Amino acid sequence: AERLARAPADGYTIGAMGDSMLTQVPHLQARINYDPLNSFEPISVLASVTMVLVVHPAVAVTNLGELVALAKARPGTLDYASGGIGSPQHVGMELFKDITGTALTHVPFRGAAQAALDVVSGRIPVMLTALSVALPFIRDGRLRAVAVASKQRSALLPAVPTAVESGLPGYEFTPWVAIYAPKGTPGAIIDRLNRETGLALADPAVRDRLLALGLEPETSTPGELAVRLKDDHARMGKLIKAVGIKGE
Repeated sequence: AERLARAPADGYTIGAMGDSMLTQVPHLQARINYDPLNSFEPISVLASVTMVLVVHPAVAVTNLGELVALAKARPGTLDYASGGIGSPQHVGMELFKDITGTALTHVPFRGAAQAALDVVSGRIPVMLTALSVALPFIRDGRLRAVAVASKQRSALLPAVPTAVESGLPGYEFTPWVAIYAPKGTPGAIIDRLNRETGLALADPAVRDRLLALGLEPETSTPGELAVRLKDDHARMGKLIKAVGIKGE
């Protein structure tokens, strides 16, 4: 993000970033060398990330309602894993706790893959993670999917309901990936890049590859991306401040 912010605004350097770089990291770090809302020209959203709430099969829950009930019955004793303090898995689960009024205990790891392996092993019972990380373990029965945190069900897990369908209104946590150019890149270049991005994402081969990775392809206008970034930056900032998450 810092390199992109300093790059020439000529359209030959663009950056693909997960939303957390611009919506969460600025609220977690005391100092960053870019302005999340003003250092970049938005081009287009590329895809959203389906997040899935999973439990080890030994946990006696089969749906989201049962998980919430278990967490309320055992306050502070049910652990959840994440890829680290301030990671999307951490922030997403803190949102879950805030909405449900539950008290799960955070166990941070150095990366989402390592965290998922400890849930697979049974050492940690619960995790919210990207579908791409959890899907192989869900398919072979080593993890149980309780709900997805997106607006719609995933085509890769059509039988797994959304959190809202499961009776948890307001719980939606969908990270996304978008591309940006340095601030000051001419509008004609931004429009060209946006148009070509839309054409690429309309290619069935590209869409199928993204879907296989647990990503939902989508596009936007530069203006729509700017609004989405501003809204999510404010929403994540409010949550991070409310629950007291501090970056490492």
